[in-house]
Amino acid sequence: MKPKTVAELLSDDITLQQVTIKGWVRTFRANRFIALNDGSTLNNIQCVVDFENFDEALLKRITTGAALDITGELVESQGKGQKVEIVVETLEVLGDSDPETYPIQPKKHSFEFLRENAHLRTRTNTFSAVMRLRSSLSFAIHKYFNENGFYYMHTPIVTGSDAEGAGEMFRVSTLDPKNPPLNEDDSVNYKEDFFGKETNLTVSGQLEAETYAMSLGKVYTFGPTFRAENSNTSRHLAEFWMIEPEVAFMDLDGNMDLAEDFMKSVVGYVLEHNASDLEFLDQRLFDEEKTKPQAERSPMRLIEKLKFITENNFKRVSYTEAIDILRNSKPNKKKKFNYIINEWGADLQSEHERFLVEKHFKCPVILFDYPANIKAFYMRLNEDGKTVRAMDILFPGIGEIVGGSQREERLDVLKEKMAALDIPEEELWWYLDLRKYGTAVHSGFGLGFERLVMFATGMTNIRDVIPYPRTPQNAEF
Repeated sequence: MKPKTVAELLSDDITLQQVTIKGWVRTFRANRFIALNDGSTLNNIQCVVDFENFDEALLKRITTGAALDITGELVESQGKGQKVEIVVETLEVLGDSDPETYPIQPKKHSFEFLRENAHLRTRTNTFSAVMRLRSSLSFAIHKYFNENGFYYMHTPIVTGSDAEGAGEMFRVSTLDPKNPPLNEDDSVNYKEDFFGKETNLTVSGQLEAETYAMSLGKVYTFGPTFRAENSNTSRHLAEFWMIEPEVAFMDLDGNMDLAEDFMKSVVGYVLEHNASDLEFLDQRLFDEEKTKPQAERSPMRLIEKLKFITENNFKRVSYTEAIDILRNSKPNKKKKFNYIINEWGADLQSEHERFLVEKHFKCPVILFDYPANIKAFYMRLNEDGKTVRAMDILFPGIGEIVGGSQREERLDVLKEKMAALDIPEEELWWYLDLRKYGTAVHSGFGLGFERLVMFATGMTNIRDVIPYPRTPQNAEF
């Protein structure tokens, strides 16, 4: 008999039928009631054992975490809390679980403890819900781009360029770290390294994606990226996933249209397909926030926050207008902001971004036309010579979630910007070639996938939305 999943059994119409189910024991009560979960849903299925018909030694092996194979009759439940249950006819213990040492007991564990047991933490309700949502969001992203004519591109993980110009990159080398070959000036001779030059793990696939957009039209990347930033905050990882679409012949307005439609589509997908997981996480967050002072609580519940994205048009505001609003705002005048806005050119902090979204406009916001000196070299310079065609999408609770721009398609302007920032032309000769051979307006944006998963799940630490977090001093598992 083909085994069914718990999700299938709980969603099917109730019919008396023989079923087989395999899963892990969550609890075993009164030597009679097994709560079994197989990861297909948040919910367990109750399996009822008549202990008089089973060997006592076998029943003693039914402990939290043990893997079971159960066959029995699916019947309408006699008790409260579930529609159906299984009357057990045969039971096999596929894998024992020592109750003395099994870490995931049926009680509340701290997230810190669960990070130390990340290989088992998806056996808890919170982490199984988070990781099912992560999977659904990932599928929704590919689905959106596929249905909108984009081609999926795998950009290199090993690269010789620093797309962001930040310099915080992990080096890739096969040279002997104790005795590397040296040049006459005692610097390391990377010509003898595997790739014949200094190489790193990528921080972004954007520049390579631009090259493909300028021949295939519409492309996107969705892959791992790496940043060697020595930061231990709840918002930083050394290894994370990025979504980066690039589109030829699209200007900034088209880029904003695409990003808004994309975010609404992806968030809408999980609202439709992950209702029970979202309801659980919504309640978890609500219960957690009740213990916080009023000022620290989220202005919206989780599901309300997701609907805030799908049900509102995103307000488009220039950086200059936003600065005026912030400068004249009550929190700024009364010095309630941690970072006071005094002048045009300031880099906005998340407290400013959240004020615009949550208090002033009361809808998602897209800021555009930022000062050139706080944005990357590849963004198109506006005619005023001071601002670039950049855009950021701001969400409630977190501030910036998407960053993008119309790219600089003019060869002479791009060369000037690279020279001003000491970016050698020979390093990006292929990127400059795009401006020599059939250049055209093109645009794109980047979305950190883990930031999106945090937003959709209500989790407050980025380490809790990726299976095995990589952070300073931590590469466990």
